[in-house]
Amino acid sequence: MAEAERIIGTPDSPDAAGAEPEQTDRGAVPGERSDTDGARDPGERSGSGAGSPGEGAAAGASDEAGRQPGSPRGRRRIAVLFTVAALAYALDLISKMIVVAKLEHHEPIEIVGDWLRFEAIRNAGAAFGFGEAFTIIFTVIAAAVIVVIARLARKLYSLPWAIALGLLLGGALGNLTDRIFRSPGVFEGAVVDFIAPKHFAVFNLADSAIVCGGILIVLLSFRGLDPDGTVHKD
Repeated sequence: MAEAERIIGTPDSPDAAGAEPEQTDRGAVPGERSDTDGARDPGERSGSGAGSPGEGAAAGASDEAGRQPGSPRGRRRIAVLFTVAALAYALDLISKMIVVAKLEHHEPIEIVGDWLRFEAIRNAGAAFGFGEAFTIIFTVIAAAVIVVIARLARKLYSLPWAIALGLLLGGALGNLTDRIFRSPGVFEGAVVDFIAPKHFAVFNLADSAIVCGGILIVLLSFRGLDPDGTVHKD
């Protein structure tokens, strides 16, 4: 009887009771994920990919914060604008003082033969001697340009635009100073010009700064770059 029970393997037998759990453990195929692993894996995948939208939002918020009034980036661009303007204005003012003191009422100085010379001339018109009958109008235009640039400076976040507007501002201030303080009267003063190329109008450093700033603004506009740093691709 005992021999028969051993062969059949009744439930009362300790060997038979432990056989099923052992078979269950052995039945797991190596390399397959268990149910617990499968349940945990989606969560892990979700956690690993959740950072991408957050990082994009953070980058956008950081860029937007950099364009807020008073941001460090904006202050740096404004500093560049006024530094360029101060340099252009100082160079123009110093050059005119030297020309008036050393060259006015004297013979022109030849720099490159007769192709380029320094010659002191009083110009009541606009840049390069245009419109001498509209001195007051050009004075008002120069003052308006300065006001517009000062207003644009609050939204300035582009370095090229800062340089361009700085050149415009320095040049406008240089010629406006002549309009206000030189003879024959306030807002009617004649601008001091002294750079005289052959077959071309006589001009000064302020005129050069204005032209260079204007050309740079045109190029930036063609490229679709705005003063606030945004770029248009259309």
